[in-house]
Amino acid sequence: MSDLDVTHPWHQHHTSTSPLLAAATGHRPSPDIPGATHRPVWFMRQAGRSLPEYREVRQGTDMLDACLNPELTAEITCQPVRRHHVDAGIFFSDIVVPMKLAGIDVEIVPGTGPVVAHPIRTEADIAALEATSADDFEAALDPIREAVRLTTAELTTTPLIGFCGAPFTVASYLVEGGPSREYLHTKALMFSRPALWHRLAAWVADRSGRFLRAQVLAGASAVQLFDSWAGGLSLEDYTTYVQQHSAEVFDHVTDLPVPRIHFGVNTAELLVAMRAAGATVMGVDHRLPLDEANARLGGTTPLQGNIDPAMLFATPQARETAVRRVLDRGTAAPGHIVNLGHGVPQHTDPGVLTDLVAMVHDLTRVGAR
Repeated sequence: MSDLDVTHPWHQHHTSTSPLLAAATGHRPSPDIPGATHRPVWFMRQAGRSLPEYREVRQGTDMLDACLNPELTAEITCQPVRRHHVDAGIFFSDIVVPMKLAGIDVEIVPGTGPVVAHPIRTEADIAALEATSADDFEAALDPIREAVRLTTAELTTTPLIGFCGAPFTVASYLVEGGPSREYLHTKALMFSRPALWHRLAAWVADRSGRFLRAQVLAGASAVQLFDSWAGGLSLEDYTTYVQQHSAEVFDHVTDLPVPRIHFGVNTAELLVAMRAAGATVMGVDHRLPLDEANARLGGTTPLQGNIDPAMLFATPQARETAVRRVLDRGTAAPGHIVNLGHGVPQHTDPGVLTDLVAMVHDLTRVGAR
């Protein structure tokens, strides 16, 4: 296993012994384990539209432009850490950023999501992608590296989680041309021309993997691979057409000591197969209780999750009951990182998130009753 530079936060600020890393490496809160002082908590989409300070700094700036502005990206990534005192920052980005850096004409349309100007559906389209230069792509990652460096300089002992989208979801956007509910063009390509599908997914995995590795080498102390759309696949289709390409993304960082989190939406039936792609921590959405997820995974894998995001809009009493239930069920796992079962909804009251973090810390701190 390769080591990280001595100036990396892993060494310089000891993020390797933070609560996040303790839980991600299979440790429950314990006075005998450095950093295992409480169960860590962070939220998917914690950096973004639920925060008024985010809306202020993003005003007049396109989403992808914001993701490629190092100073702005760093500011947005750090905002929820300052406000909520979460145990990790999640790198502010989007799953299509690597595609943008690779030269694909993609924009994020407000109210719609990523839209690809020219969907990738033919052999000529895919051959054109394959002909692009990996060296040019590595050079295009410089703003990402700088954003991570700026972010970790402020976060110091709070670890940063690197982020990228999984190949099935990203490739589906390229094939569909935008958001989809049924992935008809994608599945048609997979089933009708599997060799062509594998070429596209492998290219996406390579660029996404390079994107992820750049974040780690620049300062991220963990990574998350996010598969928004894998829940639309059967287990057989996932293992046949997708698993190997998610593994190819993780392969870019498996020589580094950082934990590898894998999360998918509505993927309860895929948990074991998704772990087999190279994850060391499995994210679980709110549809599957954590104790059941732990049983399916054989009790050997740290878990992340899985408070229902709707609880952020419930009464304080209902929310506390839900949090206690998730904490209780998470006790079954070797380690537990508290999170939502999906991302923070846009209209969430930031104060609710701040209070939720404090609640988790208070309930799980070593010596708490």
